[in-house]
Amino acid sequence: MRPTPHKALGAGALAVAALAVFVLPASPAAAAQPAPHRAAACTPAQVVGNGGFENGTSSWTASPAGTITSRSGQTAHGGSSYAWLDGTGSTRTDSLSQRVTVPAGCDKATLTFWLHIDTAETTSSVAYDKLTARIGGTTLATYSNLDKNTGYVKKSIDVSAYAGQTVTLSFTGTEDSSLQTSFVLDDVALDTSGGTAPPGDSTRTPAAPSYTVNLSSDTTGTQWTGHESVTFTNASATALNEVYLRLWDNYHGTCDAMPIQVTGVTGGTAQAPTVGCTALKVDLPAPLAQGRSATIGFDLGITVPSGADRFGHDGAYSFIGNALPVLAVRDSSGWHLDPYTNNGESFYSLAADFKVTLDHPSGLLVPATGTSTDTPGAGGRTVTTATASAVRDFAWAAGPFTRISGTSNAGVAVNVYSVSGISSADAQSMLGTAKSAVDAHAGRFGAYPYGELDAVLDNNYWFGGMEYPGFVLDVVSSTALTHEIGHQWWYGIVGDDEYNSPWLDEAFTDYATDLALGKTGSNCWNSVSWASSDEKITNSMAYWDAHSSRYSTVVYGYGKCALHDLRRVLGDTAMTKLLKDYASAHWYGVSTTAEFKAAAQAATSTDLTSFWTQHRIDG
Repeated sequence: MRPTPHKALGAGALAVAALAVFVLPASPAAAAQPAPHRAAACTPAQVVGNGGFENGTSSWTASPAGTITSRSGQTAHGGSSYAWLDGTGSTRTDSLSQRVTVPAGCDKATLTFWLHIDTAETTSSVAYDKLTARIGGTTLATYSNLDKNTGYVKKSIDVSAYAGQTVTLSFTGTEDSSLQTSFVLDDVALDTSGGTAPPGDSTRTPAAPSYTVNLSSDTTGTQWTGHESVTFTNASATALNEVYLRLWDNYHGTCDAMPIQVTGVTGGTAQAPTVGCTALKVDLPAPLAQGRSATIGFDLGITVPSGADRFGHDGAYSFIGNALPVLAVRDSSGWHLDPYTNNGESFYSLAADFKVTLDHPSGLLVPATGTSTDTPGAGGRTVTTATASAVRDFAWAAGPFTRISGTSNAGVAVNVYSVSGISSADAQSMLGTAKSAVDAHAGRFGAYPYGELDAVLDNNYWFGGMEYPGFVLDVVSSTALTHEIGHQWWYGIVGDDEYNSPWLDEAFTDYATDLALGKTGSNCWNSVSWASSDEKITNSMAYWDAHSSRYSTVVYGYGKCALHDLRRVLGDTAMTKLLKDYASAHWYGVSTTAEFKAAAQAATSTDLTSFWTQHRIDG
């Protein structure tokens, strides 16, 4: 992604604006996401203090006083005390909370509690009074007067994504102005157990995913419903007991109103979504041994929100990136359940095959990842079938675009789709840029493998540009488009963990962009000024979300400058060979900082230790 400060600029200024890099601060929603789950030795434990309330308010913060009680009117599930929220028949909010530390390294963390609800409400359709369970700012579940029951019912919620964190567990009851509802809690527990893939098992799995998707849209292209399935193989010697689906675009909604809805899961048992509802654990029916394959399927609903975003619609034009659920990766660090970041990218997935069928009104053009064919559908509709091999994600758009097409000198089919505000001259200029950029990058890093390339233009994108395999979103800017096309190699073909190592795609792509545009980065390191001793080119998005104003300066600017400096150490010929050989060795694989440093060291007799230290490249 190449963020650019273009929102207040007219189209004529965009080409200049795109030369600068700008990042919006992380939103409150991003800040509320839990940190990634990582491997460590698991110490099984029950971590809620005084979960049976027998020691009064010990470990708990309760409001109002008397919420924890043994008075008559209700009874405990066990012992003599319980927590009684609401139940007065008047407007009020009661709350109960405590800080808990979930041990690191445990692959199973389960919140349980016993809940009794009685109510004087008579409705069978309106939730007047509610109890909300939260952890770390994320809503886990909501109950209401509609869930009334006789006696206690045990509730169980998977909170495994919070391993290694100290978070606030809370229950909040709200009651309206009439007819009481009592929410009575007892025997609250949070139990942890199990362990992640053992240290040293660096095999990335589930491997060789193959996705089959069939979706149909409404008349506007903002609502899509249908079915998705994925077949995968366990490449690791450690059995797979579960897989996780990343529902990335639920970041753009809430857990109460998720834009990505997964229901009717087959081939496993779905748990409650976690990590801000962007991760869905699916327990497999039996451990999946190395070399064995399995398939899970589910019904899928997608609601595209308003906004010129990588997932959003700008009037009649919908942009649908990261909407298809994809498998999370397990490696030597365990399951990667990183939070969504709007500051850059969180995405880490293995190369996969996709066959996606999109049924839509014929008045909408639907550019997409892969190679597409259109066939007539029923009643004024068209069926677009897109197939893609060895890609990490799948994206598409839908709208009354204007399309122009061409072929690069190397034979790559290029399509440019424009919203109504893009002039024909700008579209033609961007088509020329795309054709020259794809050939320039291919000449340096290896032939473009995806058949065709689609560029979707809208000057209202707040982020400037965004990359997907064979499909990019962009403002009218030759620099930004050259950058996004460069991502076809650095992120697409040569993958990386974009959350934990963003420099491996952004710095490499900005370096490739400079080369394609004839820039040498001469004396670029003279302008480097570090904000703190903690600031490094190789920092993760967790760091950059907390220091968002420095993200593009360091990762893009200092990162590409470091690569220019490395070229000056190795020499032009050796650097060219290094990157082409490195891309070839990691073709459809995953790059790490340690592997790149080792490859660079092997390309020269000069000891690069001081180079990495000076340029703050750790790993």
